[in-house]
Amino acid sequence: MLLELARSLAAFPLMRPVHLVAFDLEEYGLHGSTHYAERLHQQKQPLAVALSLEMLGYCSSEPNSQKYPAFLRYLYPTCGDFIGAIGNWASIPAMIRLHRAMRSQSVKCQWLVVGQRGKLLPDTRRSDHSPFWDRGYPAVMVTDTANLRNPHYHKASDRLETLDLDFLTGVCRGLIRGVPQI
Repeated sequence: MLLELARSLAAFPLMRPVHLVAFDLEEYGLHGSTHYAERLHQQKQPLAVALSLEMLGYCSSEPNSQKYPAFLRYLYPTCGDFIGAIGNWASIPAMIRLHRAMRSQSVKCQWLVVGQRGKLLPDTRRSDHSPFWDRGYPAVMVTDTANLRNPHYHKASDRLETLDLDFLTGVCRGLIRGVPQI
């Protein structure tokens, strides 16, 4: 997804620079993104928004295929056929634009704003966007909700044929359309 996003964005005249970064060691403490966010912060570098592309290609139209932490199950659909955008308060404008871009590609999109850097919902901190939250930057995790939907998450059965490539393509097109607007 990141490579296709880079290829497609290269064709657009963008209003501001876009840095596409693949971080390492996410599963072992977010070391790569923490280092990058800290460096930006120390150098007082501005950042319009950090988008973290998490798990993106699993989609299910089955009832009750989507799970949630805590009380969120009362607020969001139980069918796992959408892409999620989870961000902090500072990222609300970016999430609105991203939501519109996804909808323009016929991709359902649900978004969640979390306060206190996601500390009240620890599942919202499990990816490379959270070091940016911790330093006060606007940041959004774009996700298919990973283990809250995908029964193959981190298992040997997590293979290409378990993904919905049409859904993944729509998400990619939504990002290609949305990133220049953010």
